[in-house]
Amino acid sequence: MSFRGATRRTGRTSARTLRPAGRSPASLPRPGSPRHPFLESCIPMTARTQTSTSRIARLRTFSFAGIATVCASAAALTLAPSAHAAPKAPASTAADAAAVTAKKAKKAYPNNLDGWIREALDIMKKHDIPGSYEGLHRNIMRESSGNPLAQNNWDVNAQNGTPSKGLLQVIQPTFDAYHVPGTPHELTDPVANITAAANYAADRYGSIDNVDSAY
Repeated sequence: MSFRGATRRTGRTSARTLRPAGRSPASLPRPGSPRHPFLESCIPMTARTQTSTSRIARLRTFSFAGIATVCASAAALTLAPSAHAAPKAPASTAADAAAVTAKKAKKAYPNNLDGWIREALDIMKKHDIPGSYEGLHRNIMRESSGNPLAQNNWDVNAQNGTPSKGLLQVIQPTFDAYHVPGTPHELTDPVANITAAANYAADRYGSIDNVDSAY
């Protein structure tokens, strides 16, 4: 029978611990019996290995925790509103500003024949009433020479008590029937007179542009 073993030295003597080759682990020394030198040498290495592993694990945990903290801080800084951001205007102030802007944006027209025709054309466009600048101007010059207060006191309408008035010489019943919303309900108002006459002409002749004589 062959043996393998190792020598353990003390301060005074040395002893050899022997183990027959080929024996099973069950034949190894039991608790309380002298430990095998090989096992003695393995224990410190195992402890050192476990200690190193634990330190690495802790370092990784700290690293991940640090990265997570930095990312969270960056996200908070990105999402946080700037301290110098301008405060929102109150709803009433915003509404007032919008009203002022709309008032300024309203188109202005000169208070003359050219302005009256242009304003009338814009209103006619909103109400799908056909007609052109040339057609309106031509008929106005023939009917009233551009005088918004012109009045016919000698034709049949005048004899019937409803004289023709205004730029396009409209009688009151016709004005009332063809008055265009958004204009004053006043027969001699220049824009109201033009739009009502154009509305009537569109209904009867297809457009004021088709009118070349008394209508």
